[in-house]
Amino acid sequence: MIKQRLVEGWEHYRGSLGGPWEVWRADKLQNHYNVPWHKVELPHTYNALDVMDPDGKYYQGQGWYRTKLAVNNPYPNGRTLLHFEGAGQRTVVYVYTSKVGSHLGGYDEFTVDITEAAAEATSIERYQGLVPVAVACDNSRELETIPSDASDFNLYGGIYRYLNLVYVPAVSLARVHVEADTSRLVAGDGKQSCTVKVRAKLYNPNAQRESLKLTIRLTDRAGDVLAESSVSCLPWEGEKELAVYELADPHLWSTDDPYLYGCTVRAESVHGETELAERFGVRYFEFVEHGPFKLNGERLLLRGTHRHEDHAGVGPAMTEEMIRCEMQLIKEMGANFIRLGHYQQSRIVLELCDELGILVWEEIPWCRGGLGGDSYRQQCRDMLTAMIEQHYNHPSVILWGLGNENDWECDFDYFDQEDIRRFMKELHDLSHQLDPSRLTSIRRCEFCKDIVDVYSPSIWAGWYRGIYTDYEASCRSAFDNVRSFFHMEWGADNLPTRHVEKTYTGFEFIPRGNGTTDERDGDYLLTGGEPRVSRDGDWSETYFCEMIDWYLKSQEHMDWLTGAAQWSFKDFATPVRPDSPIPYLNMKGIVERDFTKKEAYYVFQSYWATEPMAHIYGHSMPVRWGAPDERKTIKVYSNCVEAELFLNGQSLGVRKRDSQNFPAAGLRWETALESGMNHVKVVAVKDGVTVEDELTFEYQTAVWGAPTELRLTAEPQEDGRVYVEARAYDAHGVFCPDAANFVRFGLAGDGRLLDGLGTIRGSRLVQLATGLAGIYVDPQGGLPAGISVTDFVTAGGPAASLTGDSGKSGAGHPRVSVVSAACEGMATAFITI
Repeated sequence: MIKQRLVEGWEHYRGSLGGPWEVWRADKLQNHYNVPWHKVELPHTYNALDVMDPDGKYYQGQGWYRTKLAVNNPYPNGRTLLHFEGAGQRTVVYVYTSKVGSHLGGYDEFTVDITEAAAEATSIERYQGLVPVAVACDNSRELETIPSDASDFNLYGGIYRYLNLVYVPAVSLARVHVEADTSRLVAGDGKQSCTVKVRAKLYNPNAQRESLKLTIRLTDRAGDVLAESSVSCLPWEGEKELAVYELADPHLWSTDDPYLYGCTVRAESVHGETELAERFGVRYFEFVEHGPFKLNGERLLLRGTHRHEDHAGVGPAMTEEMIRCEMQLIKEMGANFIRLGHYQQSRIVLELCDELGILVWEEIPWCRGGLGGDSYRQQCRDMLTAMIEQHYNHPSVILWGLGNENDWECDFDYFDQEDIRRFMKELHDLSHQLDPSRLTSIRRCEFCKDIVDVYSPSIWAGWYRGIYTDYEASCRSAFDNVRSFFHMEWGADNLPTRHVEKTYTGFEFIPRGNGTTDERDGDYLLTGGEPRVSRDGDWSETYFCEMIDWYLKSQEHMDWLTGAAQWSFKDFATPVRPDSPIPYLNMKGIVERDFTKKEAYYVFQSYWATEPMAHIYGHSMPVRWGAPDERKTIKVYSNCVEAELFLNGQSLGVRKRDSQNFPAAGLRWETALESGMNHVKVVAVKDGVTVEDELTFEYQTAVWGAPTELRLTAEPQEDGRVYVEARAYDAHGVFCPDAANFVRFGLAGDGRLLDGLGTIRGSRLVQLATGLAGIYVDPQGGLPAGISVTDFVTAGGPAASLTGDSGKSGAGHPRVSVVSAACEGMATAFITI
């Protein structure tokens, strides 16, 4: 097998076409019907920025890709394949104008065989032996597919995972499954061994019958051979068991020691050879009925978060380097579990979970909406089958999720609970048929909780319902009502860099009843319904950190708890939240959409991380405020045994850490601050290792009124960008650190606002956070007034008359931009850069 990532050499057009002929027409005919193509690299989505456009809905429709491939298959009579690791949401593949394959579903892998069509296309003289390939992606709204457009995430379009060109012989290995039978280890009968079974499927489209020689090899982490065998046989259909080995004294895979074995299968025939290398782990787990979770026989508190495939500026089209960075951040935070919501994710994610020691709940995108007809149900079956078959070998996976919020009615004019129950049972049975070694799970569908193996109710104490001190009671009530309880999704929206001196104080107005703190229809809205923190709170990092602190300190002593997973690790784009402080952003993240850490990241580290750390709260809070001599709290989040705090060079004493001493596990100091600038430093010790942290901030004692004015400043950056910041002041020129008005940035001139990123410094419409807002500007990034000849052809010929000799209008003039900041009730502010 020869495999090549197809990253470069692609062009893209966002829009619908009449058919594949329109993709290639300009290669033969020059006329005004031709469309503009733009160079792109894969992975790519055509919704990278518009999902964060505050002034309109994101584009849903066709997007086309094209390239010309140099195909050189070295195998006699070999097969040439295009292997898609993910494209959304519906995909059709063409070689020149011939349709060679299609796929429904935006998240599972699929392969298209282009062998015959590629051979035929090489005869087209104008392509000089290259093979023209076109791919049409479509994320148009469609009720009879999953996921629902009512979901709290975007249904992206594009080839947003890697695409590979693959050469294989006429008969080749398609898939290898490795099963580690740990039943003897679980039984504890003294036989410290497990059985390893190796199975495989072939790709043999022309039903070749020549004999195959198969060589199977098991290796340890270092690559040393543990077992090897060979077998000769004729090609087969379906899945075939190739070998069974006894692995003595296996090294168990765990979250602290993610040990991976290797399994290599090589198939040789007169047509050539292929080799597939898989990794697997040996481990066993148990969700104790009405009890905790155990990994390899030992209780393990699952400390988790969630992940959406979504990133600033690229949407789901994250590179391998980006994905690795994200997963490393999650591990360094101390997490040992992740739920991949709400769809099958990139194989790279699962490989990293295996390597880093992060247990996984992965699910199909049957998310909200109800239950559709025959084609809808078949897509659910197909995607569950694909997810299990494609991610079977990953020891990190323990749960196959069958759905999310399936009690949410909206996509059909009927809602039949019994029908949903019957189909949920069908998926449960299918999952166990495909993979008896793992369990099934769902979140938030009370009328199906008895069907699956593990259930998570909706518990949002302190956000959508109730207050955060209700958390333990809510969990216990839910725990007592299911066989295996696992709490998925908790947290609070928090605008990055928004801090308050005193967090939300309206708890007395929030209804509290029988301990239920579930999210109900409409609770996510910012209007209507009962009093709740999500509607009435300040959406600050300060409140979020307090909530996290309470949840984590509670989880420490809940010895019956399986675990919980915060929602979600990163802020992400969503079409159903236009009224957020950054419109169309779900901002419950621990980090921003570009990996910028919020204060919450360090709260988690202080409970979960093993490496010594200490962090003073407020690194993104340049101004604190209060009366002269008013005593203020300085909090330190640390996993160290003790810490000493210094204010302006003077020690405020040593504090001992106690996880049950809320807040900040007792690492807090009450002190008066000096008017003006203050410097704070902490020195903490753990296991003989000393760690330090420090920050400087201004303490404002001047009293302010309502904001009446915005003032702009501009600060050039080393990379050539300019950071423009708006601050709110009252009528007397006093800074207003609690101002939370919406600010809209604009630009006229040669530059470009770097917006559409869904971050606190990358959004043109954003609420003030702690009295200020900012955005980065590319002073050289404005589009020229002229139209590029290569991008557009008019009915009367090339539009060269609209451009200068350089192809761009105004070439050579000094670059000037005027940035504006507008806020309701205030005069628009301007600054020239």
